[in-house]
Amino acid sequence: MDNDVSAGSTTTSTLGQLALGLTLLAFGLGHTEVIDGVTAADSVSLATYVGGIALFVAGLFAFRDRDAFTGTAFSALGALWFTWGVTSDAQVSANAAGLFLLLFALVALSLTVAASGASTLARGTYGLLFVALLLLAIGQFGDSSGLAKVAGWFAAAGGLLAWYGATAALANWPTALPGRAAGRGVTATG
Repeated sequence: MDNDVSAGSTTTSTLGQLALGLTLLAFGLGHTEVIDGVTAADSVSLATYVGGIALFVAGLFAFRDRDAFTGTAFSALGALWFTWGVTSDAQVSANAAGLFLLLFALVALSLTVAASGASTLARGTYGLLFVALLLLAIGQFGDSSGLAKVAGWFAAAGGLLAWYGATAALANWPTALPGRAAGRGVTATG
């Protein structure tokens, strides 16, 4: 393949956001237990292959396209999902599971802070992922299933943002939030 020809970071980003969105939705909805009989354990295969392998490969393609932020984000999150998926049946202490979640919450926090050049949807996705992982970690440390359900809602919301961002890119839907024109604030009257 000619090194001057690139698949393009937009394509890579769209694929990665779609993989992240689907994985977060399944993982989050499983933790909320809002669908009868569906738990987070039911998302293990999706997390391993779509969230883990596909997202990691999308990260490698982003690095090839010289997109360091997207490459780092997708590779790190691919590692998260793959590790979570393949170790889901392992017997570990609640504190070890909490530490794993806390460490990846820090990765999500780094991505949120570093996403200043990314879209609002991407920043929102990483921010919601951070909150979800933090709440899950605290829930593991404190043995709180109620906190895990709240975390599931944050993860599902992050998944919806990522899914919408990917779908919007494919369908040419709007992704910018409406806002005020610069300099048109409220003025004081006296």
